[in-house]
Amino acid sequence: MINGQIREKEVRVIGPDGAQLGVMSIQDAQRVADEAEVDLVMIAPGAKPPVCRVVDYGKFCYEQKRKDKEAKKKQHVVEIKEIRLSPNIDTNDLNTKINAARKFLAKGDRVKMTLRFRGREMAHMANSKHILDDIAEELADAATVEKAPKVEGRTMTMFLAAKKQ
Repeated sequence: MINGQIREKEVRVIGPDGAQLGVMSIQDAQRVADEAEVDLVMIAPGAKPPVCRVVDYGKFCYEQKRKDKEAKKKQHVVEIKEIRLSPNIDTNDLNTKINAARKFLAKGDRVKMTLRFRGREMAHMANSKHILDDIAEELADAATVEKAPKVEGRTMTMFLAAKKQ
């Protein structure tokens, strides 16, 4: 909100140079802004009393957009990569899947290990839990188990996250 849109009785005012001008009535704050030939902009409406700043509104919006754009550049979106396995996987195939998981974890992504059961494999679900436990043990140096192996229908899933450095 700027200038006439502000409906508060009292506001804390920050001057154009960034100095605190103190708590004053909205009329006095507007007068200070008019004397400086800039706008009165509410920057913290949730504070008690609300905080307003005496600043050129166009320049303020430009700076805000620039800060948001810079912050967005630096953020990293963590993705969930899924690796699917079957209960009768061979040792070398398992090692290949573990290496793929290690690469994903090195990039900073989370890994969802999914063990799929089909047909008669459903009868031996409990016996296959050791596969996911072995994977967690192999990746103990690079990852922590975020969610322990859990059966959901025809699948058993486990989530791994990269260890904090």
